[in-house]
Amino acid sequence: MTKDQLKAKVCEAIAARKSDIKKLAENIWAEPELGYKETKTAKKVEAAFDSLGVSYRNQLALTGVKARLKGGKGSKRSVAVIGELDAIICAEHPDADDQTGAAHCCGHNAQIANMMAVTMGLVDSGAMAYLAGDVVPFAVPAEEYVELAYRNKLIEQGKISYIGGKPELISLGEFDDVDMAMQIHLTSVKPERANGFIEISTTTNGFVGKLINYKGKPAHAAAAPHLGINALNAAMIGIMGVNALRETFQEKDYIRFHPIITQGGDLVNVTPSDVRMESYVRASNVPAMIDANERITRALVAGAMSVGAEVEVKDLPGYLPLYNNAILNDLLQQNAGDLIGDENVWVAEHMTGSTDTGDLSHIMPVSHPWIGSIRGGLHGKDYVVFDDDMAYIRPAQMMAMTIIDLLFGDAAGAETLLAAYTPLMKKDEYLKFIGSFKN
Repeated sequence: MTKDQLKAKVCEAIAARKSDIKKLAENIWAEPELGYKETKTAKKVEAAFDSLGVSYRNQLALTGVKARLKGGKGSKRSVAVIGELDAIICAEHPDADDQTGAAHCCGHNAQIANMMAVTMGLVDSGAMAYLAGDVVPFAVPAEEYVELAYRNKLIEQGKISYIGGKPELISLGEFDDVDMAMQIHLTSVKPERANGFIEISTTTNGFVGKLINYKGKPAHAAAAPHLGINALNAAMIGIMGVNALRETFQEKDYIRFHPIITQGGDLVNVTPSDVRMESYVRASNVPAMIDANERITRALVAGAMSVGAEVEVKDLPGYLPLYNNAILNDLLQQNAGDLIGDENVWVAEHMTGSTDTGDLSHIMPVSHPWIGSIRGGLHGKDYVVFDDDMAYIRPAQMMAMTIIDLLFGDAAGAETLLAAYTPLMKKDEYLKFIGSFKN
């Protein structure tokens, strides 16, 4: 069996499982769950592993599920294939959960389907017998950084330590036995383009999470506003203070601040005395992120000072910028080109969104391609998959082929990659750094 023959065999095995893969994606789509609450989704993953006879560990970081396929020629190295369990909040999507507003217009259901498709292909084809390393299918919780107050409460209760699933799993040591990782994300295709594409990711923003609580003094809003202190006015002045800073942010740093008011007052005829906000402070690099966060905090505090209110600004460890590994990127790009044609594969520019895969990229090689297979907007009410093969099959084949490149024979591909790799942070340095944002 040559490497190319093994790739072809695994790709055929994945394609043969298309109905099972799509069914799993649709079943997860039908029951979207938010982060650290993905119990039904985790059970679906466990059932899929059970059907393949693959052993796993569960309830990692509350809901995570981790399996391991052993290499027939030894376990020199290990490659994780990651899928994310959680949904986003998009109550306007027609398929959103009526009670929670959750919807999978983030495409995480496709991630899980692709993770499982890789597993199916490797198991069904018998490919692991030819590999000198392990493959770790890993379904992880809570990538979407939402419901900050709820998750902060989980932290206070000692149930988790971090808002995001991958930082939590890193802190628990669940990536200590992994050498490198890959995953995919779906993205939008413009209406004028008939077919999908694969975009090789380069970098993304990181961010600091913020909880902001303005405290004023209640009074009758019409009869005695002079006796109150309007916390909503303090919040609005704080936001305008940040807006006054925007011209000082440098374009190269891609600074973003986009707050929401989660509580704006209790009654319309009572001066708002308890106003709460959530936001991120995003940037393309850590120094800019820290600098912008400090300046934005000053502006938010100044809003309280201007009307005599009080304010508590709580920083939460967010996500670090994503840096994709060049060698892993090249392998994925070559295999993607073989599958769908080089003209449909290209390298992306910097993305201003964020992912907790960025945290992982600081301690190990990762690659996180984008798969053009949806119409409408990512996280939007018009999100819909229009190309099943591009959403559920091609990404899995691309990742499986790359795993073979890395682990075939004596795992020379993985060894070459790791020999050229220097982590941005060691694990203890990483945990110390993100821990510094707790206050």
